[in-house]
Amino acid sequence: MLEWMSDPNHADLREALGSRQRTWLVTGCAGFIGSNLVEALLESGQKVRGLDNFATGRRTNLDDVQSRVGPECWTNFEFVEADIRDLDSCRQALDGADILLHEAALGSVPRSISDPLNSFSSNVGGFLNLFEAARTGGNPRIVYASSSSVYGDETALPKREEKIGRPLSPYAATKYIDEVIAEMMCRTYGLGSVGLRYFNVFGRRQDPDGPYAAVIPKWIAGMLAGNAVEIYGDGETSRDFCFIDNVVQANLRAALINFDGRHQVYNVALGGRATLNDLFHALRAALEALGHPVRQEPVYRDFRQGDVRHSQADVSSIVRDIGFVPQVTMEEGIGRTVKWYVANAAAPKALEGQQA
Repeated sequence: MLEWMSDPNHADLREALGSRQRTWLVTGCAGFIGSNLVEALLESGQKVRGLDNFATGRRTNLDDVQSRVGPECWTNFEFVEADIRDLDSCRQALDGADILLHEAALGSVPRSISDPLNSFSSNVGGFLNLFEAARTGGNPRIVYASSSSVYGDETALPKREEKIGRPLSPYAATKYIDEVIAEMMCRTYGLGSVGLRYFNVFGRRQDPDGPYAAVIPKWIAGMLAGNAVEIYGDGETSRDFCFIDNVVQANLRAALINFDGRHQVYNVALGGRATLNDLFHALRAALEALGHPVRQEPVYRDFRQGDVRHSQADVSSIVRDIGFVPQVTMEEGIGRTVKWYVANAAAPKALEGQQA
């Protein structure tokens, strides 16, 4: 059970979840964030339908959820293997759903730069399909994953929802277009939704391997295996790192607040920032505290195309409007994440197939 669910500050959320059993559609359910949403919902007694085409999600993530929630909760899960780029599949998956949590996407700035067509096809075409299916099939509440990448070349810190810059990558452009589509669907058809701009989410079941792996699991796997840990740039690039349990909380709160057919976008983060050098030392300290000495020093490479230099969120809007409390600090989240990877594997090979 997620720790924040037993915290007195979240009694309102527990009450809202427990008031009745709803049917939730989670797209990208076999991915990193999607599988954690499925886990939290099943633990809360909800019915969950998951959709995934396994382009980036993995069956092993769902296997892990099943083992964590137990057989009784797992009976409330229904899986649909389908692609959001197929409109009929979206309509079938949404049939009877009360709430849509849309996480499916082709992530990664480098991936989008090397293959922009697939990024747009999935992230924009699939997004529009789901909104069209929702518009014509029951009007469920919608919460969708946006990204801090929409801030683009806007340099002011912290990032505030009302002021964005120009996109620096195809991925950023797809997420910006998604927000435009959601606003249009609201104004034209009265289809309300909430977009969540994620800032560098990390935690259990995040992919540690492959060319598009996220930095935290990739570095943990590298440190455990004694491989080189590469930092793009001078290491002073900074990010607002946010543990997965905070993101789950934000999704559930956004889904259960009545926005009366409006479209709203919120930052989801801690509201702080740490450099990549800081992150390296924090991960090394967490591993050494568990008895895994890390002897290698980081290897610095050239800055990477499309990367933003600094990122930090203003979270005052989401705290004010939906009662979001970023419960888990970066340091606590790193400790929990490192423990999960150490417990589940001691090298990248053992985590093969955990892509999300």
